[in-house]
Amino acid sequence: MKFMAPEAICAKCGGTGFVIVEGVNVSGAKPCDCRALRRVERLEDRSQIPPLYRSDSFDNFEIPGPENPTARRDLTTVLLAVKGFVRAFPNVERPGLLLIGDPGIGKTHLAVAAAHEIIKKGFELWFCSYQELLKRIKDGYDPISSTSDREAYRKALDSEVLLIDDLAANKTSDWVQDTINSIITHRCDHRKPLIATTNAPDPVAGSERFEKNALGRTDHRRTLEDYVGIRARSRLFEMCTVVKMPLIADYRLGKRKEF
Repeated sequence: MKFMAPEAICAKCGGTGFVIVEGVNVSGAKPCDCRALRRVERLEDRSQIPPLYRSDSFDNFEIPGPENPTARRDLTTVLLAVKGFVRAFPNVERPGLLLIGDPGIGKTHLAVAAAHEIIKKGFELWFCSYQELLKRIKDGYDPISSTSDREAYRKALDSEVLLIDDLAANKTSDWVQDTINSIITHRCDHRKPLIATTNAPDPVAGSERFEKNALGRTDHRRTLEDYVGIRARSRLFEMCTVVKMPLIADYRLGKRKEF
């Protein structure tokens, strides 16, 4: 038999959710701070942020030291931009945030850090990787699929805040472009916040569509527009604060242990 640890009782309200406030001639009750805290905990549990990223915050986002002044300056600028988005949230004019940059330089960390702060404001958020989202929507067309799979598309449309990690990390097709276009268009038209990260370059955001390969030859890089289509890309730039990550080394490689 599995025993559950008893839930801690708030010392201020004794578990009632209200505290007594004494006035000059009258006393009354007001909601205890623990009610808001419990709501935030429930929203975090429902967000489906993976355990790997659950502890990501602005406070533990790594900024290089003074020995690397360029990366220090550029990442600080990015961090301040994302904090500014959160501070102004919700913003009807630009309800979304798009983080563009190469793998391993902190896009997901910043997106999740922003998500935690938005949840603290009382908003419900759903995290889903791009590939998992498309898989769940596609599985939803299967008549024997589960209810959760059949509801994935509706959830992507209607979630109060949607976080798509690794946008465009999938082979493109007409179905993929139509699906992501319908989600982005719906959220843009209804001013529903969307946070997204992507490794796909975009020339307007300052990314190069060409790069040198190991042999010194020029390779053509597929852009965000190539993956999601011209309409979805246009809507993203219409609704989002676009943050271009600086060109720095993959921090995940720096964290690997040598054996």
